[in-house]
Order: sequence, then structure tokens, then C-alpha cells
Amino acid sequence: MQPATPRVHYAFIILALIVLGVMSALGLGRFGYSIVLPTMQDSLKLTNTQAGELQTWNLVGYSFAVAVAGFLAARYSTRVVISFSAFIVALSILATGFAPGFDLLRWMRALTGLGAGGVNVPAMGLVPAWFSAKRRGLASGIAVSGSSFGLMVSGPLAPYLIAQNGPDQGWRASWFAFGALALVIAILATLFLRDRPADIGAHPFGEDAPTMNAKPQAASALDWGRVYKSPALWHLSLIYFCFGLAYTIYYTFFVRYLVKEGNFTQLDAGALWFQVGVGTVVSGFIWGTVSDRFGRRAALVSVFTLHTISFLMFGLIQTIPGFYISAFLFSITAWSIPAIMTAVCGDRFGAQLAPAAFGFITVLFGVGQAIGPVLAGAIADATGSFALAFVIAGVFALIGAGGSLLIRAPKA
Repeated sequence: MQPATPRVHYAFIILALIVLGVMSALGLGRFGYSIVLPTMQDSLKLTNTQAGELQTWNLVGYSFAVAVAGFLAARYSTRVVISFSAFIVALSILATGFAPGFDLLRWMRALTGLGAGGVNVPAMGLVPAWFSAKRRGLASGIAVSGSSFGLMVSGPLAPYLIAQNGPDQGWRASWFAFGALALVIAILATLFLRDRPADIGAHPFGEDAPTMNAKPQAASALDWGRVYKSPALWHLSLIYFCFGLAYTIYYTFFVRYLVKEGNFTQLDAGALWFQVGVGTVVSGFIWGTVSDRFGRRAALVSVFTLHTISFLMFGLIQTIPGFYISAFLFSITAWSIPAIMTAVCGDRFGAQLAPAAFGFITVLFGVGQAIGPVLAGAIADATGSFALAFVIAGVFALIGAGGSLLIRAPKA
């Protein structure tokens, strides 16, 4: 009697773990900062520049991690890198809740970013290993939805905890709740992640039969050189830099702007943040599918154009309808660019080198992210408003759209 064939391909278990890992590293560790910021800033009497600097420290840690995480994952074990990094995220988030002031906060934010980079880049690099090329864009789109679930959790949870515990302790309770959830996710990743289908005698989902039953050999020095010297990789890096700088301004000060300048209550701003999270669930799914069908370039140009409109509206049209339209446009496109970039790296450099290629372009992406918050905070302190910062975000999104037009399809 033949053993029953499992109905669920293990690739979907891997994908679920990637979603949870991204939720912890980015959805809670990074985007959770946005919903907690107004109360935390008031409680600790932080300037706008300091508020931006805290997020910049998080992104500096992230950038440092992604510089090596892709290489370590491709060279050694993706599972080990992700699991270890997930515990760093969880413990540093918990420690953030105990921080007495700015000095310790910036180190905890940096440590959270360090762990996030060690989770996100290798996790996204698992997609080309577990899914065939014809399924890769869709799978990548689902993977990045983890950030959406982080918004959906933090949006209503943080205002509730702040209301229950008061402004001085509520933001701390929020970080404790985020950290506890991140700890559970780290344990699940340690137990169930696998590096590649061959490890369990399977094959990538979407392929009819196994194409590689043995562990692939380590990439040669020549392979690495071809990746890092590729003009296409540098082109993608510059486009990703524009995205990093633009969208990090938008999400970091989204709630802060609505509460302090848009006449929203913390609860109303949290509700809109939740709605953004709901919309972003489908953003990677939609645009990953578009990129599979119509090409990566067309998808990138479309998303960057919608980001341009969203960011400019947020800064220039300071009305309730303007805020909601801007939030809607962002929500349906938010995580699509990382998903498409993941697919592009898999298309150009193959499953084995995709984590290193994605890690490399994420370095410049991280530089853009690190610049964005502190730049926006300094602009707000100088002008008394974040409006100009959102306009600058729109300009960089427009540059990203222009750069995406110049992407060429990979040669066979």
C-alpha cells in the first residue's frame, strides 16, 4: 500500500512562516513604531528630529544586517540565520518597553533593525528556492503581506493598551505585547523552517518533478563577482534606494502627522492605520500577479506612479478626503515593490544567488530608509510641519518610476 501523498505542499508551510517572520521583523518591529510614536514622543519629550533619528537607528541596524545576511544565508543555512535573527527581534522589542529615555531607545531600535534584516532578506530569499519561476511573483507578494498583518495588529492594539494603561505606560505595554508575539514567531521559525525542498525530498511548488535532489554547491567566487559587478544589480539598487527613502517618510510619520496636524484622535488615526493594513494584505498579491503576467518593469512603473500621487496628496491636500485617498493608494501598493524586487532577483540571478542579490540591493534601500526619517524630522523641526517632507517623498517616488522605465528584461 502506497503512503498517502500530503495534500499541502511544504512550500506553503514555508510561505506561512515567511509571512509570520516578516510580520515580526517589519510589521511589529518597524511599523509598530509609527502607531506608538505620538504617545512615546510626548511621554519622553522627544523632538521631531529625535523621533526620526530613532527610526533611522532601526534602519541603520537593518542595513548593516542585510549587507551580510544574504551572503550568510546562501553560503550556510537560511534557517539558522532567520531563527537567530528572529530571537534578536523579539528580545530587543521587549527591551524597548523598558527603555527610560532616548539613549537606550536608539540602541534597542538599532538592535531590532539588525534582527529584522537577518529575518527579512533570507526569508524573502527562500521564495525562489521553494516556488518555480511561474509562481514566484505571486508567492513573493504573499510573503510581504506579513507587514500588513503587523499593521492590522498594532493599529487597534496600541491605542487600546494606551487607553487602558495611560499615556506614560501605554506605549511601554504596546512594546511588551509586540515582543511577546515576536517571541512566539521566533520559536515557530526555529522548529519548522527548512532551507530547500531537497532537504525533505520535495521539489519547488509549480514544478512537475524534482529538478535538484542534492544540496547545491556553494557559489564560487566568480559567481559572487558576477552578481556584485552586474550593472543591472546597481540599477535595481538605485531604484530601491528611492523607494526606501520615500516610503519610510510616509509610514514613519503617518500617525504622527494625522494626530498633530490632521486633527485626528489617536484612536481615529489607529483605525485608519488598521485600514491601511487591511488594504496592504492584497497589495503584494495583486502586483506580484501583475508582474508575473505583464512583466516586472510595468508593475514597478505602475506602483511608483501611485506612490507619487499618494505621497504628494498627503503633503499638499490636507483634508479628510485627501488623507483617506492617499492612505488607500498607499495601502493597495505598499509592499509590492519588495515583492517585485525579490522576483526580479530570482529571475536574473537564480534561486541560489537570489538571497545575496536581494541582500545587496537592500543595502542601498536601507541607506534610503535611514536617511528618510531623520531628514523628515529635521524638516518638520525647521518648518513646523511634515508637509514638505511628504512632498519630497513624492519626488523620490517619481524618480523611482523613471528609473523603472529603464529596466531591461533579462537575457535568456
